[in-house]
Amino acid sequence: MLSTRLLAAALLILCLACAPAGADEGGADNVLLGVGAHFAWIVFDAIEADLEAKTGRKISLYGKNSMLGAGCNAAIKLARQATENRETFGFVCCPLSAEEVEREGLIVHPLALEPILILVREDNPVDNLSNAQVRAIFRGEINNWQEVGGADKPIVLVTRLHCENRPGHWKTILPSPKDFRKTRLNVNSAATMIQRINDFSGAIGHTGSTWVFAPGDRVKALSINGLKPTAANLANATYPFFRQLSAITNRTPSADILKLIREAQHGPAFRRVAQKYELLPLGPQVQ
Repeated sequence: MLSTRLLAAALLILCLACAPAGADEGGADNVLLGVGAHFAWIVFDAIEADLEAKTGRKISLYGKNSMLGAGCNAAIKLARQATENRETFGFVCCPLSAEEVEREGLIVHPLALEPILILVREDNPVDNLSNAQVRAIFRGEINNWQEVGGADKPIVLVTRLHCENRPGHWKTILPSPKDFRKTRLNVNSAATMIQRINDFSGAIGHTGSTWVFAPGDRVKALSINGLKPTAANLANATYPFFRQLSAITNRTPSADILKLIREAQHGPAFRRVAQKYELLPLGPQVQ
């Protein structure tokens, strides 16, 4: 079996290999190329037509099938490779540390805060947990649903601890992989996360709010401290689990890349997508 590192590298190569031929050539037909993590890709994909109208340029986006943290790594790789004749940018679902930003020569362009959903199977009678109960479950201090008002059933913990050297994301639950319960199912993709929660009636897991659930998925998001995972509850700092979605560029992005990102940050199409997925935009709207 390939190691996680080899799989991540393979995905990175695939992302870059999929770039249109025009992305390596100069001229008016040169596309604006974006690569990155699935959860940020959802945002850019939804507003691609609006971004093309704003810039007057063709845009190609890759990230639908990113996993294993390679989406963020591919975003950094491509952003650094931007040149005058190859206009590129990345998009990430994990905050980057100041040290990584400096080391890689990047500019981070914040898009939104995304709630991290705490998921259980829909037939679980528990609908709400406190943030302390969530953390106790993930630490392994609570191991049966009966302890939090549910059925007498073991808790099956499912985690996806990607990009573990970066701050934020799942670290709003617990700060380090060593803090999580040792007996758990650690999966390599959001799709597998949802599948495992479907598989086990006692399962609990986590994913970003931009994940698009299939009609047959038997999962639900819990309220935390009686609060739903909404943009309003992120804004007033009452919902505790979240991460930052961002675009990234090198330090000399082209004018059209900057125009694209500004529209993605502030434009009306982005606001509609943010409302759909309960994202909290990190900048004022412009018309």
